[in-house]
Amino acid sequence: MSTSVRRKDKKKWHDFVPKSVVCLLREPYSFFLFRKDLQAGVTVGIVALPLAMAFAIASGVPPERGIFTAVIAGFLISLLGGSRVQIGGPTGAFVVIVYGIVMREGYGGLIAATLIAAVFLLIMGFSRMGTLIKYIPYPLVTGFTTGIAVIIFSSQVKDFLGLKMDKVPADFIPKWEAFFRALPTWDSAAFSVAAGTLALILLIRRFIPQVPWGIASIVLATLVCWGFHLPVETIASRFGEIPRTLPWPSLPDLPNTFNAWSRLVPDAITIALLAGIESLLSAVVADGMIGGRHKSNCELVAQGMANLGSSVFGGIPATGAIARTATNVKTGGRTPVAGMIHAVTLFLIVLAFAPIVSMIPMAALSAVLVMVAWNMSEAERFRHLLKAPLGDVAVLMTSFLLTVLVDLTVAVEVGMILAAFLFMKRVSDLNNVIPLAKLADENGGGLAEEKDPDAIMKKTVPEGVEVYEINGPFFFGIADSLQNVLPNMERPPKVFILRMRKVPAIDATGLHALDEFYEKCKRTGTILILSGVKDTLQESFKKFGVQKKVGSENIFPHIDAALVRARNLVKAP
Repeated sequence: MSTSVRRKDKKKWHDFVPKSVVCLLREPYSFFLFRKDLQAGVTVGIVALPLAMAFAIASGVPPERGIFTAVIAGFLISLLGGSRVQIGGPTGAFVVIVYGIVMREGYGGLIAATLIAAVFLLIMGFSRMGTLIKYIPYPLVTGFTTGIAVIIFSSQVKDFLGLKMDKVPADFIPKWEAFFRALPTWDSAAFSVAAGTLALILLIRRFIPQVPWGIASIVLATLVCWGFHLPVETIASRFGEIPRTLPWPSLPDLPNTFNAWSRLVPDAITIALLAGIESLLSAVVADGMIGGRHKSNCELVAQGMANLGSSVFGGIPATGAIARTATNVKTGGRTPVAGMIHAVTLFLIVLAFAPIVSMIPMAALSAVLVMVAWNMSEAERFRHLLKAPLGDVAVLMTSFLLTVLVDLTVAVEVGMILAAFLFMKRVSDLNNVIPLAKLADENGGGLAEEKDPDAIMKKTVPEGVEVYEINGPFFFGIADSLQNVLPNMERPPKVFILRMRKVPAIDATGLHALDEFYEKCKRTGTILILSGVKDTLQESFKKFGVQKKVGSENIFPHIDAALVRARNLVKAP
């Protein structure tokens, strides 16, 4: 194997070398760095504990599944990921989709969907699709993120008010109808704990922001409830005591029919997209904070492996967590070691303090999730986007309303389709087919633009010749514009010159439209001439048969030769 080939292969796989390997083996890792990573990892581990449990409960699964996810997936994301400081685990973005799957298919269905999503993430990573996720429109992301925040808030009303309800409806409107019917059953003790915890969170964020508000508020609320023997529901009273160990690798009862698995594919695609978007967005934010550069494809592979690991250890879907990643950076974390320490810290807390953790009041956890929902809502950005162009507002509101009222999977799918149509419309508005009347410049470099097209046309273009130009890529968005050119003319010309100097690329729809336009010209007795055709277009014309139909004698690289050909054709009897 030659040296150049070896270098090419080495560069090809460099994108998949985890940052943990780079930081520990290829760069000097000092005790000073370890001390900073240790401090950050322990801090983030403490911060992550209440969030992991709260996200699991909001997703319709026991709290320990959130802890298992934060430990296993969090460790794997830091070990295998493409970011130096990414912290992974369960996040609010998954609450809606996970809750829906659990209610519909059970925990086994959730694990099946997560396994499929993990495979999708691995394929996306190894296919180097990490850079493509940045093309997902901002209004779409904001719309479903704000919608998720609204649903998370709605899911916490029961515990926040202490409502006595057997079962909370899954759909948004029936859920709120049930809340209003159950309002007389509210519990003053639970509401007091929730309101007090929320007030404490706001005070901590306002006056002592350096203190982790989640764990601090949870600890104080738990102490108050225990000290005053308040009659409120706790994690232990609802779910039983938190286990002190991680489960052995295993899988629950998975769907046993092809139809059941295929039914989960749309949910798996949504999980994979959310994991990819959230993790890469978090990595970009982290890059800005530390002045680094993440490996997007390596990060997607790590997300896939982390979700596989979470599935076999009794967890739920995981991704990069922006808030915890930011906390890691702010407390000194600079290498993936901090993320791995965060996972170990969580495990040690559960190992040593599981009985105490089980005493956490459900009302206090609901207050934490209400705060998380507010942070996720990005209300100010949402309001600001309402001032955007109408098409972007349509994408924003469609994804928001579908997330809240229908389903997150539907919201993502419809939102992407709507955004794609909006993009095509905008491209077609920029790319058009326009009539030209231009003067041949003295140097033979083309036709010069003039203000009076009719006067110039008489001087430069022979009678019976029409010159039109396609401005931009000839894709399906503007194919229809070409079809309308001949029917709108009073009389078909003898020669029609289609100028393509500004066409860098053409797709199958464009080639088909050109083929149909040739047929229209043939039926009206018009000779079609193509000018300004680039070499890349020539290859496409050959393969599609356009060159054979139009004729090589009627395809030119410059307008001057095309005009000469047109004059000769017009003069011919």
